Order: sequence, then C-alpha cells, then structure tokens
Amino acid sequence: MKYRWDIAVAMLASMGLGAVMVERLQAQSKPPVYFVGEIEVTDPEGYAKEYLPRAREIIKAHGGQLVAAGGAAGSGSQVIAMDGEPPKRAVIYRYDSIDSVRAWHNDPAYKEVRKIGEKYARYHTFAVEGVSQ
Repeated sequence: MKYRWDIAVAMLASMGLGAVMVERLQAQSKPPVYFVGEIEVTDPEGYAKEYLPRAREIIKAHGGQLVAAGGAAGSGSQVIAMDGEPPKRAVIYRYDSIDSVRAWHNDPAYKEVRKIGEKYARYHTFAVEGVSQ
C-alpha cells in the first residue's frame, strides 16, 4: 500500500516539475524587443566622451544588449544607405521586453545623461517587437 502512495507522490511531483519547465520554456520563447536609434550626431567627440559611456552603462543595467552600431562616434562600422540618406549614426539594442525598454528610457539617470547627449546629437528612436522563430 505504501508503495502505491510513493508512486502517486512521485507522479504528482513529476507532473508539477514538468508544468513548471513548460512554463519557463514558453517564457524563454517570447520574442525580444529591439530599440532602434537613428542619431544625427553634430559633435562626435563630445558625444563619444560625455554621452556614450554613461548611456551604455545605464542601458546595460536595464538589460539592453548592443546588437549593432555604426557611424559617428561609434566603433568605426559604417551606416550603409539602402533607400534615402543614412543617419550619421544608427544603433540597435535588444531587450527582453517592452517593459525593460520603458524602464531604461524613463530612468531618471538616463534622462539626465540624455540631456548631455542632446547637446551633441538629435535622436529619432523607436522600439519594435521581434517575431517568434
């Protein structure tokens, strides 16, 4: 009789563990969100020295991962026009959720750094949800 209870408890525990793992796998398959910036840099040196290091630190603290960057004050990678004129600088960051993007963008520390960045550049930015693979 005890043997049957042991089997029943083991089966229930396995089902519970399986349900938790399925939930985690589904959460991991949620598509990322991409933050895209087209930046018209007017002073590459000031932008690179005063804005970029502090901004990247705050972005990273909110889970942002740099996917691509090119143009003025960047890594030397080019922004290549396909249609129309390219921006002087372009960046793409990957985030786990739109909530992470909003938390970063609304962070008081970032708002302060952004004021510095606006002395050296004009921004056109947006976020777009990725697609499930």
